[in-house]
Amino acid sequence: MYGIANCDTIKKAKKWLTENNIEFTFHDYRKDGIDADFLANAEASLGYEVMLNKRGTTFRQLDDSDKTDITREKALALLLEHPAMVKRPILNHNGTFHIGFKPAQYEEIFC
Repeated sequence: MYGIANCDTIKKAKKWLTENNIEFTFHDYRKDGIDADFLANAEASLGYEVMLNKRGTTFRQLDDSDKTDITREKALALLLEHPAMVKRPILNHNGTFHIGFKPAQYEEIFC
């Protein structure tokens, strides 16, 4: 699981996994960093439109020029520079990427 430790959605996902006795490792973007290879691999599966969190404070504080005409390359560069803009959590289970958390979604993935 990839994300930021103080994110409420991450906390809910971690709690669900723990309560369901599912082992996981957590990669914190702020502590452990984020790299271009991870972003490119996740984006190939999920799409940059899904990965880019436009509702967060970090995105809203960008210059207007950064918020317009977003291409794949521009999105990946922004996400690399500002990991807090990556929608979370990103889960890599058995080589497949999943994004977000809802109990029903995780039940489908793990059960």
